[in-house]
Amino acid sequence: MKPILIKTLFFIISSLMGLVFLYSAYTKLYPIEPFEYTFVDLGIGGWRGAPFIARFMIGLEFFIGLLLIFGLYIRRFTIKLTIGSLIFFSLYLVFIMLNEGNNGNCGCFGTAIVMTPLQALIKNAVMLVISLVIYKFYDGLNYRKFGKWLFWLLCLTSFVMPHILNYVDMSYSEAYLTKKEDTFKLELDSVYKDAKIHTPPRSLSTGKHIIAFMSLTCSHCRVAAKKLRLMKEKNPNISIYFILNGEYKKIQPFFDDTKARNIDYCILNGRNFVYLAGIDLPAIYMVNNSVVEHWLDYVHLDQTEIEKWLAKP
Repeated sequence: MKPILIKTLFFIISSLMGLVFLYSAYTKLYPIEPFEYTFVDLGIGGWRGAPFIARFMIGLEFFIGLLLIFGLYIRRFTIKLTIGSLIFFSLYLVFIMLNEGNNGNCGCFGTAIVMTPLQALIKNAVMLVISLVIYKFYDGLNYRKFGKWLFWLLCLTSFVMPHILNYVDMSYSEAYLTKKEDTFKLELDSVYKDAKIHTPPRSLSTGKHIIAFMSLTCSHCRVAAKKLRLMKEKNPNISIYFILNGEYKKIQPFFDDTKARNIDYCILNGRNFVYLAGIDLPAIYMVNNSVVEHWLDYVHLDQTEIEKWLAKP
C-alpha cells in the first residue's frame, strides 16, 4: 500500500477515535450532575469542587478528541495522553466493579448510551489497541511553525468549552431551594393506605424528613436519587424517603442505576401520587411535622443547607 494511502487511512482512524472522545465529552454535559456526583462519591473535591473537576475532565476529553482529529503531535504527546487517560478510566471502572459489581450505567457516554462497567472496560481495551497501532504507523500532520499555536488554541478552547456550554451555578445561597409562597400540609394518609412494596413508617408524619416523589422512568429523578444517596451516605442522620411512581419491573433498573438502596421507599401509583407530587418531577420536599416548608430544586440540592435546616429547633 502506498505511503499516502496508509497515512490517509490512519488519519481517518485517528479522527474516528477523536470523535468518540468528543461525543463522550459532550454527552457528559447534559445532564452533567451524575458525572459531578462521581467525584463526590470518590471523596474528591466535595460538593463545591466536584463541578469544576467534572468540567476539567470533560475538557480533557474534548482536548484529546481535537488533537486526534487534527493529527497534532501524535507520537510526541497525543497518543501518550490518550493511552494514559484510557488506563486511568479503566482502573476506575475496575474499582467500580470490585466495589459495586457490574451494575448500572458507567456514565462513559452520560445518559445517551447506557453501558455497564464491563462493557466500558471492553470499549477502552479496544481503544487502547487502536491507540498503539496509531502510535506505530501514524505520525500525524505537520503544521510546521503553526503547530504550537494550534496546540494552545485547542487546549484553551477545550477547557473553556465545558464552562460555556454548561456553566457552574455558584449562587447556591439563592438558588439551592425554591420556597413556595405558603407552606402547606402534606397529607400522607393515602400513602400509608395505598402504598405498595413497602409500608411507609408513620414516623414520616412527625419530625423533619426529606420526602422525594419520583418517577421510575424520569431521568431527572435519577439524577436527584444519586445525589440524595450520596447525602445519606455522608450523613446517615438525614431522614430521606422515596415515594416512587411506575411499573414494578422498572424498580430494579432504577436502583441499578442510582445505587440508592440505602434509602427506604414505597410505590404509589395513580391519582394519589399526582395529587401529592404534581406533574413536575422530581418533587423533593423538606417536611417538618407533616408541613412542607421548602420545595427543593433537584439540581441545587445542598447538603449543608439541609443540615442547617435539620439543626433548627
